[in-house]
Parts: sequence; C-alpha cells; structure tokens
Amino acid sequence: MIEKLEKIKERYDEVTRLLSDPSVISNQERSKELGKEYRELSDIVKVYHEYKRLYVSMEGSKEILEQGGEAELKEMAEMELAELQPQLEKLEEHLKQLLVPKDPNDSKDIIVEIRGGTGGEEAALFAADLYRMYTRFAEQKGWKVETLDWNETGKGGFKEVVFSVIGEDVYGMMKFESGVHRVQRVPETEAQGRVHTSAASVVVLPEVEDVEIEINPADLQIDTFRAGGKGGQNVNKVETAVRITHKPSGIIVACQQERSQFQNRERAMKMLRAKLYEVKLEEQTASTAAQRKSMIRSGDRSDKIRTYNFPQNRVTDHRIGLTLYNLSEIIDGKLDGLIEQLRLADRAEKLHSGTSTAL
Repeated sequence: MIEKLEKIKERYDEVTRLLSDPSVISNQERSKELGKEYRELSDIVKVYHEYKRLYVSMEGSKEILEQGGEAELKEMAEMELAELQPQLEKLEEHLKQLLVPKDPNDSKDIIVEIRGGTGGEEAALFAADLYRMYTRFAEQKGWKVETLDWNETGKGGFKEVVFSVIGEDVYGMMKFESGVHRVQRVPETEAQGRVHTSAASVVVLPEVEDVEIEINPADLQIDTFRAGGKGGQNVNKVETAVRITHKPSGIIVACQQERSQFQNRERAMKMLRAKLYEVKLEEQTASTAAQRKSMIRSGDRSDKIRTYNFPQNRVTDHRIGLTLYNLSEIIDGKLDGLIEQLRLADRAEKLHSGTSTAL
C-alpha cells in the first residue's frame, strides 16, 4: 500500500507543477481536467502525510524502548505508543477506503425520474415532496436543476417528473437514491386521522456522451406535442414539446421544458442515451456476483430502500439499517449526513469484498 501511496504522491506533485504551467493555464479543458485530478489526489495525500507523521513518531518511541534508558523516558514512550497505535490503524483503514477504485460515472451529471407509485393522490404528493427535497439539496450544493418533463395532478402532486442536475460529482452523491421510497403519514384527505402508507420510485441515471452510446436514427420515432403548464393549461400554441420512442427497446422519453422544439429534442436525446446506457450497464453486471449481492445498490428499481415516517419524524434506510429522527430536516433537503453514511457503507463493502471494479 505504501508503494502505491508514494506513486500517488509523485503524481500529485506532478499535477501541482502542471497547474502552474502557462501552457496548461491557457488550455481551459486541460486545466479543468487537471484541477479535478488534483482535488481527488489531494484528499489521499493529505491523509498520507498525517499517516507518515504518526508513523515516524511511533518509530521514535519504539527506538527509545529498544535502547533502554531512564524509566521515566520509557514510560512516556509507552504512553505515546498506546496513544498513537489506534490513530495509525484508523488512518490506515481510511487510506484503504480512499484507494478503492472510484466509479467512473461519479463525476457525471444526472437525470432523475420520480414517479408516484401505490397510494393514488397521496403517492403523487409524496413524489412532489421528493422532487422538492432533491432540488433543495441541489441548491445547497450549488448544482443546477432543470426540470425536463412532468405530469401533474390536480392537487399539486406529480404522477411523474423528470429533471437533470448539473454540477460537480453529482452522480457520486446521488446514485444511491435509486429505488422505492415509502412514506407513512396522515394524508390531507384523511378525515379520520389514520396513517396511510404510499410510495414513489426514484431512478438516478448518469448523463452520457454521444460517443458512449450509438443510436441509429432509423430506430427512433419522434412526435411533437404542446407543452403543458400548471393545471394542465397549454403554455405554447405550437408543438414545441418532443417525445422520442426508441423502437428496439421500447424506451420512451419526453421533454417539454424549452420553448424551442430543437432544444427539447436535444434534451430528450440526452435522456434516451442515459436510459440506454443504464440498460447496457445492467447487462454488463448481470453476471457479476458482487453486484448482485451489493447491500447498497442492487440495481433493482423495485427495491424498497427507505421509509419516511412523519408521525415519528423518522427516516430509515433499510439497506444499511440506519434510522434517523430528523425527517423534517431531510425532507427539507439536508441529505448530506444520510448520503455520507451510504457512501461510507459502500466503500467499506467494496473494501471487504476486495472488488476492484466500481459499481
């Protein structure tokens, strides 16, 4: 591990020098690429520096004990060893986690689909709550959210809503949100005050480039329609919204966000590429035991991953057995703590299984 860390340190020093090179500074794309690598490497190098500092201190204490000498000095060395050993072990474990290969999709932007499931109007209202939760979380992270397609109900819920999120390491933060989210609360329409259970599904897809997914234009059926506004009113007198059907797979995507038909078509194509990419990944990992057994992300959209219990202000993530009693904060977009626990569990699982392939 030390040999690998030393190579990372060498690369970190090299990238640091390159970022000061005038030829790199003048090349925006190259500068951005190296800046991203610098940030990733700096996290590891910072912990490695602390690890080396503790290691040197421990070796000094061991040397004092081996040489003998005054009893008071030996006692101090023993106390220092007892204090430093657990710290060093903790840092070593942290370094192992940092060295787990990253998912190459982590840095990508995403497309999120939320659909109301069982529960009728209450499920649609819950889908709207999840949409607001994620958009508020994105705002706190400084990400950009663009709503692409939606199907509203009369009471402010969503039968379905599709939106993109653009920013730094978005997929890496959001990828564990895919699955069925269940809510337990008293619906606004419930006169008896009884708690009902309903659900909504969330799918998080990484956006992919044209070169990653090839699409034959002959396989597409493209239809146009009028974009809808609040309450189902038409906000366009012309057919600017676009619906694309990929005939071989049966996948259908739509976009009505932009006023231009051309722009809606471009965005719909992005959505289609993301969906086809997901199908491709599922096919590639279908026979991988580590993927099937993954506690964090099984790839099955039907998995019930989380329950939001409003009467008890409780959120439970069933994949890692985590229960938090701050539902009001989480539904308001404060997801950092919950997501970090999922990321830590995922890294620990990969480390334990010895997998070298990011999910």
